[in-house]
Amino acid sequence: MRRARGFTLVEVLVALLIMAVIAVLGWRGIDGMLRGREISQASLLRSERLQSVLVQWEQDLRMLQDSELAQVNALAFDGNALRLTRRQPEGLQLVAWRLRDGRLSRWESPPLQSQRELLEAQNRSQQGLESPGREITMLEGLSGWQMFFYRGNAWSNAQSSDDVATPNPAASAPGSGSTRVLPSGVRMLLQFGGGELQGELTRQVLLGAQP
Repeated sequence: MRRARGFTLVEVLVALLIMAVIAVLGWRGIDGMLRGREISQASLLRSERLQSVLVQWEQDLRMLQDSELAQVNALAFDGNALRLTRRQPEGLQLVAWRLRDGRLSRWESPPLQSQRELLEAQNRSQQGLESPGREITMLEGLSGWQMFFYRGNAWSNAQSSDDVATPNPAASAPGSGSTRVLPSGVRMLLQFGGGELQGELTRQVLLGAQP
C-alpha cells in the first residue's frame, strides 16, 4: 500500500500566511466602506443642519414686520448682529442673529405686547443682555459674515450710508422723527474656515416675496 503523504510544516505556514493576508485585505476593505459611510452620513447631517439654518433665516425675514416705532428698526445690521422684528399672533418678536467666536447663534424674545417692551428688548439685545436660555447656536466654524441690502436697483453693504434714516411722515409725536426704509432684498454671505465646512455660501431673500 502506498503511504499517504500529508502537508509539510512549510506548506502549512505558507497557507496560513496567505489566509492572513486575505483576511487583512478584506478587513481593510470593510473598514474603508464603514469609514466612507460615516463620512457620507456626517456630510449629510451637516448639509441638513445648514439647510435648516438657512430656512429659519429666510422665515424670519419673510415674517418681517415694522414696529412703527422710530427708535426700533425693523431690520438693522451692525456687522456683528442682524436684528429684526417679526410678526407673531401674540404680538411682535425681536430676533437677533449674532456671530461670535466663530459661532452663529439666534436669539428671540417672547412675543411683545407694547412698544415699551419692544424698546427694552432692543436695548438689552444691543448690550448683550438677552434673556438666558433663548439663544441657540445654529452653526459653528465660521470665520466671518457679510450682509447686503438691495436698494435702488443695486446691492450695497448693509452698514453703508445707503440706508440712512429718512423722515417718517407718520411720526409726529415727540421723540419720534425718523425711521429707516426697508430694503427690498437681503443677501447674506457666510465665510467658513477652520472647521468641517470650507469656502463661502451666499443666500438672498426678496422681502415681501412668497417662498
